[in-house]
Amino acid sequence: MMEFIHELKPKNELLFIFGLGNFMLAGLFVVLSQITSIEVSGTNAWFKPIKFALSIGTFSWTIAWFMSYLPQDKGLQIMSWLIVVMLGFEIIYIGFQAGRGQLSHYNLSTPIYGGLYALMAIAATVVSFITLVLAIRFFQTPLPELPDYYVWSIRIGLLLFFIFSLEGFVMGANLSHTIGASSGGNVIPFLNWSREYGDPRVAHFIGMHALQVLPIASYYILKDIRLTFGLAIIYTLLAAYVLIQALYGQPFLKS
Repeated sequence: MMEFIHELKPKNELLFIFGLGNFMLAGLFVVLSQITSIEVSGTNAWFKPIKFALSIGTFSWTIAWFMSYLPQDKGLQIMSWLIVVMLGFEIIYIGFQAGRGQLSHYNLSTPIYGGLYALMAIAATVVSFITLVLAIRFFQTPLPELPDYYVWSIRIGLLLFFIFSLEGFVMGANLSHTIGASSGGNVIPFLNWSREYGDPRVAHFIGMHALQVLPIASYYILKDIRLTFGLAIIYTLLAAYVLIQALYGQPFLKS
């Protein structure tokens, strides 16, 4: 892990520092979850910022690593700064609202909250399209120094991230994390995924983490382009299945 960190920092120092900051925030949120009793919708208020901080940190470091394979130009610098600004705003607002015992997502109780929620949606959309731009650049850029199976795993991972990140619009239109009933009830601990109703967050999570799962599996385990495509197909079908399951109001794991 230390070797990875030492290699990553010079590749994209901005995203490295931003990712590290989010991991440190996650640690702070873990401490707060243990020493405070603030709840939102019956759940520890700090669980959500913990998950977002870990996710943003992982995403930032992953993108920093992938960007290092591409020809370095101003476009990559702009995308790096956009990621920091957009996701930085998200984690700050999510943490701020958790500390106040207030919802960050789907909170339309006041014009200010509604406006900030809309800004979060815009920020997430900008970051999603950055991954699409990166996917296109990976298709356009010859990378003969990298194994073909690894390059394809990055391309597919970026595309799956983009597709399943847009699933946030499904939840946004529903103004809820669950389908078939309001949020809450019997849930999987910490993850907070519903065990009674459909929950699109499961497919959201699986699809977006193709960004890490496919390249790691391809590079370290499969080492073959046919096996990489096979895993990508199975992984996509799994994400699609749990999404359809959620849209029909069925839980990922029943209570």
